[in-house]
Amino acid sequence: MLQSYQLFQKASPELVDEILRYMRDEERAVYKSALAQLAAGRKLRPAFIQKRPLDKQLAWFADSLRLRSGDSIAEQLLQVWLLKSKKAMLVCFLDAMGIEHDGEGSVEDLPDAFDTDKLKEGVGKTLEEHPADAVKVYLHLFQTQRPGGWPELEDLLENDERLAFG
Repeated sequence: MLQSYQLFQKASPELVDEILRYMRDEERAVYKSALAQLAAGRKLRPAFIQKRPLDKQLAWFADSLRLRSGDSIAEQLLQVWLLKSKKAMLVCFLDAMGIEHDGEGSVEDLPDAFDTDKLKEGVGKTLEEHPADAVKVYLHLFQTQRPGGWPELEDLLENDERLAFG
């Protein structure tokens, strides 16, 4: 099961850039807070990072999120990005799986198991309607939402080439 920092390691540079730019432009408070936490963890002042040109700032941010020490911040950013900017994708998967949600992609009660055929169908539908890179990140993050994840989803993540990272 991949942790959030590992998702940032494996995701395409374009997707990482999309996530960080979304956070910077649309979720400014979360972006600044995450940047401050990462900077403090590396014994830097946030202002030092914020004064850098944007491309260098984003590169530093991405590199920091790829470290094990940045895992909790990486998870928070991924959750915010998915829930705020990828609602349609989350709803598509949850609806296909028959998982009750709030209409925005948030779930209170997760199932104990998945029907393998229904899971394959739900993943296929989600991949047809949404960018594969975002779907891969979502499903890997979804797998971490239950201790030990779901064996049916783990099998799919490990063996379905559509869900493999480059």
